[in-house]
Amino acid sequence: MTRLLVLAAATLVFMGAAIATPSLRVNDAVIMGDSKPQQLSEFGFFADSVAQNPVATVQPYTLNAPLFSDYALKRRFAYIPAGQQATIGENGRLIFPVGSALIKHFGYENGDGRAFKLIETRVLLHRADGWVALPYIWDDDGADATLKLAGKRVPVTFTDSAGQVRAISYAVPNMNQCKGCHALNDAIMPIGPKLRNMDDGQQIGAWTARGWLPRDLAAFKTMPDYDDTKFPVDLRARAYLDINCAHCHNRAGPASNSGLFLGYEEQDPVALGIGKRPVAAGRGSGGHDFAIAPGNPDASILFHRMRSTDPGVAMPELSRSLPHTEGLALIRAWIARMDAAGHTDTESTP
Repeated sequence: MTRLLVLAAATLVFMGAAIATPSLRVNDAVIMGDSKPQQLSEFGFFADSVAQNPVATVQPYTLNAPLFSDYALKRRFAYIPAGQQATIGENGRLIFPVGSALIKHFGYENGDGRAFKLIETRVLLHRADGWVALPYIWDDDGADATLKLAGKRVPVTFTDSAGQVRAISYAVPNMNQCKGCHALNDAIMPIGPKLRNMDDGQQIGAWTARGWLPRDLAAFKTMPDYDDTKFPVDLRARAYLDINCAHCHNRAGPASNSGLFLGYEEQDPVALGIGKRPVAAGRGSGGHDFAIAPGNPDASILFHRMRSTDPGVAMPELSRSLPHTEGLALIRAWIARMDAAGHTDTESTP
């Protein structure tokens, strides 16, 4: 239901984009400058800050497998300057040209099942010297968002997908913490926009129609929505680990020294954690011997750290203060069905 609400919201915003005033334009000079704008509105991404209708040159998009962030609902937008185009990198990663921007809203329903209250907006700007990440917190009146380089804690009460009322201290990351997830080869890079994590029909077609993608795209395998039970458990679990863990746990990421690599394309079972002993057996291991103990999720370090809320143990380290109930159930089912070699009875190749 939560995913459907996000998709519905994105659809409404897309409809808003279709009627955006053509004269409203993104401020390329602000994106490319060396300043840190104090207000989100200075970029010109939205024709209506309250309704959040993007201007005509800003494209809404969704991801098949989104990052879990304490059950926050998200709305995503992209901007590529006129006449420019993204290229395709390893594993379908989109390489955006200088002058591009990625905008992501975080918020929660107000309680009536429809209203969406914005908490923060994170902006990635591709400037001449690389990507810059800026966090903005929405003002109480919802008219604009203000830059908060130091981040902030915001009290939030919401109802999760199981109908349980939750009260949390929501963490808006500081500017430096953004690097903790977005680092690749020691540089900030986008995480979500990859061809495999975007549908291969309407969305990619819309980006291609804008001239943002080459028309001769090579064939690629789409990563499934990890909530969609029509897909095998192993593919859903691998998609979940990819978007929630692999931005750090990859060979060029911040957790490269762990030897645990959780990308969707990973084929080495030991690198994936199956029967793998930790590099350092500290408190985070929970006394367990293997990252993934086939057939035994409760003896698996990966599962132990996913369900923990202890700041010294919990993984991912950022953007989560609550266990993800549905994600834990998926990973539990995946590990429980593994044989000694890490295979499941419905195994498919990513």
